[in-house]
Amino acid sequence: MGKTTGFMEFDRKIETYAPVKERIKNYKEFTIPLKENELKDQGARCMDCGIPFCHSGCPLGNLIPDFNDAVYQGKWEKATKILHSTNNFPEFTGRLCPAPCEEACVLGINEDPVSIENIEKNIVETAFKNGWIKPELPIKRTGKKVAVVGSGPAGLAAAQQLNRAGHSVTVLERDEKIGGLLRYGIPDFKMEKHIIDRRLEVMKKEGIVFKTSVHVGIDVTADELQKEFDSIVLCGGATVRRSLPIPGSDLKGVVQAMDFLPQNNRKVDGIPYAGEELSAKGKKVIVIGGGDTGSDCIGTSIRHGAVSVTNFEIMPKSTTTRPEGQPWPFWPMRLRTSSSHKEGAERVFSISTKKFVGDEKGNLKGLVTSEVYWEKKQGQRPALKEVEGTEKEWECDLALLALGFTGSETTIADQLGLKMDARTNINASTKDYKTNIPGVFVAGDQRRGQSLIVWAISEGREAAHHVDNFLMGKSNLPLKGDGDLPRV
Repeated sequence: MGKTTGFMEFDRKIETYAPVKERIKNYKEFTIPLKENELKDQGARCMDCGIPFCHSGCPLGNLIPDFNDAVYQGKWEKATKILHSTNNFPEFTGRLCPAPCEEACVLGINEDPVSIENIEKNIVETAFKNGWIKPELPIKRTGKKVAVVGSGPAGLAAAQQLNRAGHSVTVLERDEKIGGLLRYGIPDFKMEKHIIDRRLEVMKKEGIVFKTSVHVGIDVTADELQKEFDSIVLCGGATVRRSLPIPGSDLKGVVQAMDFLPQNNRKVDGIPYAGEELSAKGKKVIVIGGGDTGSDCIGTSIRHGAVSVTNFEIMPKSTTTRPEGQPWPFWPMRLRTSSSHKEGAERVFSISTKKFVGDEKGNLKGLVTSEVYWEKKQGQRPALKEVEGTEKEWECDLALLALGFTGSETTIADQLGLKMDARTNINASTKDYKTNIPGVFVAGDQRRGQSLIVWAISEGREAAHHVDNFLMGKSNLPLKGDGDLPRV
């Protein structure tokens, strides 16, 4: 490594944010980048540790010490090649990944970890700025045709890898534009959609065909897909929302987050949307659910002009340090405060919603909660218990349900006769991503359940190797942990 004492000389530094009053006026990204010399110092903090646990922390197996060193030395094009050797879309992960690699960083045992995610983002942005990201066309075509169903990160990764192997790839997406939840779910203030579009332009030039407004299983049947294509890769995600089956859940004003957020994405993009406008303007908003989706609802509601935003979390408030039983290098369930939380939301922990309250016209006007705790008994799963005498009624005009997903939709799986688990995830092992139907593979959330963007890209890449092997009897596409460093 170029700076073996860098971790002792430089403190962790990441991008800062534009002031709250400025950034909530629009839906643009609001981070303020570091200067190049500051980024080099951050790359210098990488320790040259004997075993880089960041590799195991990263689901993609990114070669993190290597691109950190290249950044420290100012070799940005080399860093670009190293980063792209394991990650098709670092511009997505550099903005949206929770960075499990940083929690596994050796320096993080007793200091602030290396700012890996921010370095990654700046590598790819430098690469686009300098024109280093160019279409990679296959040397020859195999004559094999592959359909990729779903255009989220898993589908896009599988498509790009399979195209590089020489197969003719068609990506089928039911929405009007490509991107899945990257486009219709992630707020623009976290990732502006031109970031997706510039990568799609590269992929189109590589020869990948994208077809939108095609709902597989409805607009095109499983039989038709099997007749037209030599293999099918299902990457439709886990899109069945978790409900909250309590009294009043049918009131007007009780809204699923994944109705609220995609509609706002369309509004920002100027795309017409079906149904009544879902606006938080002038309303007292309560977001039920403390994960990333809940945070996205908070930031969006504040930009709408909500009177107040309160966030309910059924779990107790975590510590900012590692909890007991979650030692380094494992992922810790620590308290995480997003930029949206800092924009003016009140957070309430250990609280459960018991019922929604409506007016005579069926409009939501409030909800009733109670405080809760988790009772732990030896050999049993923790049980949720209500604290007696803690019922409270809250004023609320808009309740956003950010409760996650319970599994994937089953239309195409039923048509194909695929085996599924109890959560409607399609059965396939990470050994080969094959389903019980020959030629049909599955990757991403549709296989593993709701997960991280970095896992989706990883599964798309891995599945592509096994599809290529199925079609050709062998594959040169890389598997995680396979590869040597690219020649640069």
